[in-house]
Amino acid sequence: MGTLITFKRPDGKEASGYLANAASGKAPGVVVIQEWWGLSEQIKGLTDRLALAGFDALAPDLYNGTVVPYHDTDAANQEMTSLDFMDATTQTVRGAVNYLSRNGAKVGLTGFCLGGAVTVIGACKIPELSAAVVFYGIPPEQAAKPSEVRVPMQGHFANRDDWCTPQVVDAFEAGLKAAGKQAEFFRYEADHAFLNEQRAAVHDREAAELAWSRAMQFFGKHLS
Repeated sequence: MGTLITFKRPDGKEASGYLANAASGKAPGVVVIQEWWGLSEQIKGLTDRLALAGFDALAPDLYNGTVVPYHDTDAANQEMTSLDFMDATTQTVRGAVNYLSRNGAKVGLTGFCLGGAVTVIGACKIPELSAAVVFYGIPPEQAAKPSEVRVPMQGHFANRDDWCTPQVVDAFEAGLKAAGKQAEFFRYEADHAFLNEQRAAVHDREAAELAWSRAMQFFGKHLS
């Protein structure tokens, strides 16, 4: 459905990504951030799904063409730890946001796992954003503090998550509330990456569909 494109980062360098456009013109935009596996077919599928829901959606390729097979967690961890999260967010992701907002459209940001952490950083560091939806990823506090979040935020988290743990989620949510931020967090009796239908071991269809419907309603409200 979509197509691979290149776009400019604020520093003038080129980045690439997967773009899927809504059927109607002048649609709001959503930037989609990958899991630690890379710009996989599953992430492209979610980008297509956003386009079908009425959003122009762009998934930037933060790994520059590398996609790690699902079984190779060591390689995925190596790719993630070698990623410059600040550069990826303030340059590549911001460039994607600016690409979608060039016709005056409001733009949201969403991401999964690694992309969830990038989404939180983006909600603090990208001034052109209008909303953010986080899926099971929160960065270290030195990268993004709850008090720095600039936009309405919705979060979706798994109670059986040993990476983005319930304790981390609770602490971040408490920080948002203490800072008076507009945020709503949902928790599911599921495992990390429960939205990824390509991973049968963790996919939870009921939780995934509920989380996705909540995300679409949230973006519909804040990007229209």
